[in-house]
Amino acid sequence: MKTKQFFQIMLTAFAFVIITSCSSKMKKREITDAVMQEIYNEIKTPYKYGLIMVPTDNSYKMDCPSIFRKDNKWFMTYLIFEGRGYETWLAESDDLLNWKHLGKVMSFSKDTTEWDVNQKAGYIALQDPTWGGSYKWESYDDKYWMSYFGGNTTGYEAGILSMGMAYTDELPTTPHEFKRLPKPILRPNDDKAKWWDNSTMYKSSVIRDVEKETGHDFVMYYNARGDSINPAKGAERIAMAVSDDMKNWKRFGDGPVINHHKGISGDAYIQRINDTWVMFYFGAFWTGWDQGAFNRFAVSNDLIHWKDWEGEDLIQSSEPYDDLFAHKSFVLKHEGIVYHYYCAVNKAGQRGIALATSKDIGKSDIHFVAIEDDQK
Repeated sequence: MKTKQFFQIMLTAFAFVIITSCSSKMKKREITDAVMQEIYNEIKTPYKYGLIMVPTDNSYKMDCPSIFRKDNKWFMTYLIFEGRGYETWLAESDDLLNWKHLGKVMSFSKDTTEWDVNQKAGYIALQDPTWGGSYKWESYDDKYWMSYFGGNTTGYEAGILSMGMAYTDELPTTPHEFKRLPKPILRPNDDKAKWWDNSTMYKSSVIRDVEKETGHDFVMYYNARGDSINPAKGAERIAMAVSDDMKNWKRFGDGPVINHHKGISGDAYIQRINDTWVMFYFGAFWTGWDQGAFNRFAVSNDLIHWKDWEGEDLIQSSEPYDDLFAHKSFVLKHEGIVYHYYCAVNKAGQRGIALATSKDIGKSDIHFVAIEDDQK
């Protein structure tokens, strides 16, 4: 074969590979109503197992579980509020049902000048998003990362809350203090604040954008309150930010990706299910206070445009332990069972972590501490 013919064949083959690759990347699954129903059927958890972690007394509350797997053990980061503000803790389990508290990973600061001295609400970042996958907490730049919201005001989600980033170069399976970037990565009062996040910020969820749908390496979904006229009276919505190094972040898009125009839409958590992206999130007070808080989902084929589920809630109040709020999802699938962890709040204001499943696995024997017993 002549050299010229050889190079022509190679160029043709190379062009075919490139075209095929681009076509494959561009081909996306259309998010139809049938796809939405398929996802709902896959993720629904009609069996409430009950509480899996509760405070030992009524001086504090538990909130916001995030779960990862390492060496056949499960680990959970979660929040504790005891009056001053949020701290982030770690627990472990062998079976996803029985959990042992290990210690703190982000504590109140001793230095009262730090911007996040009284609030550090952390969430694991860059986890394997594969549904039924490894649930590995993946590293970047030889570090494990947590995004968090922080602030210097005492009280429940009080004051101006901003977005921070924390990291560790140690294994995250043992309790130790994460290091933190010295300044917030996003602030509601910075010069880039938008109408949807110009009051305060809350939970964030960070994943890799492997296909660079956004043109960047990392995507953050965060909920924030804001309004163009009266920021403090605005609704809470879910928006996006992007980064290429986990340290420098900028807002993405011209508006929120989940917006119900009233109440709360928040606490996004992302999974990759059946070649689509699924965002678990919670809603609250869309039709008034009596509606309470409940867990929902939305679906996307590009991480940017999201179709909202219009059917039944994934989780809503139905039991004495969650009769005020049933919200803030962390959902995973393991050995054929879907585990939907959520924050359960009863009408007495007690707050713990509960579980619903796709199969009936029985009932938990854990309960909140009786109010009258705790006051003796």
